[in-house]
Amino acid sequence: MNNNKKIIIAVVSALIVIAAVFAVHHVMGFESTDDAYVETTPVQVSPKVAGQIIAVMVEDNQRINEGYEVAEIDRVDYLLKMQQAQAKFNTAKADLPRYTNLYAAGAVSKQEFDVAQARFTELEAAAEQARIDYERTTIAAPISGTVTNKRVQKGMYVQVGMPLFTIVPDEVWVVANFKENQLKKMRPGQSVDIKIDAYPGKVFKGKVDSVQRSSGAKSSLFPPENAVGSFVKIVQRIPVKIVFTEKIDHRVYNIVPGMSVIPKVRLK
Repeated sequence: MNNNKKIIIAVVSALIVIAAVFAVHHVMGFESTDDAYVETTPVQVSPKVAGQIIAVMVEDNQRINEGYEVAEIDRVDYLLKMQQAQAKFNTAKADLPRYTNLYAAGAVSKQEFDVAQARFTELEAAAEQARIDYERTTIAAPISGTVTNKRVQKGMYVQVGMPLFTIVPDEVWVVANFKENQLKKMRPGQSVDIKIDAYPGKVFKGKVDSVQRSSGAKSSLFPPENAVGSFVKIVQRIPVKIVFTEKIDHRVYNIVPGMSVIPKVRLK
């Protein structure tokens, strides 16, 4: 009986040692942080010409593709300007050969011929600009994504550059702010387990894309000044970009910018 107890104790002790070694190896082989979030680059949609909005073809949280017509500005005035500019250009275009022949025959001076050429070039540029402005009365989506923060309605008068709404692209990544002493063995390409608070039962696969070349504080609008008498050393955090390596079904997982993330980087 004593021998059996000794065997049991020995086996249990061995299992504890193995578990402890495994736990230490596991901890040393990973780096993690809870200071991480989903990020992307939203695109603000603004008109390039001023005018009254006569149609809005999107709603908040609508998924659209690049090139989709999202709004339309009243084009009556722009159509008239385009027609006038084209008419003036057609006149100058017809006059230029006549001036060329008259100049060759010595019937007009070099100055008069240069003025005709300059007028032709100026009116050609004006006609092209009028055509571009007319086309810009139709506002199209510059990228594919989801409409957010819609601030435009039919009947509004908009100015050039006025924000109408924002498009959030489908592509997202993770920005994880690791402490500087966690980066010794971290390298681009290392695999990452990504846990998103909104989906606690799912572990997404990713990899380290890059490590920022400055701390978050140093990249801020007002970086700290350390050359002062009241300096206190603070462990800095360095942003690390982590990209997803698996295809995400956005119909199942609605991963949006700002979501909290806990990434675990496999160092070995």
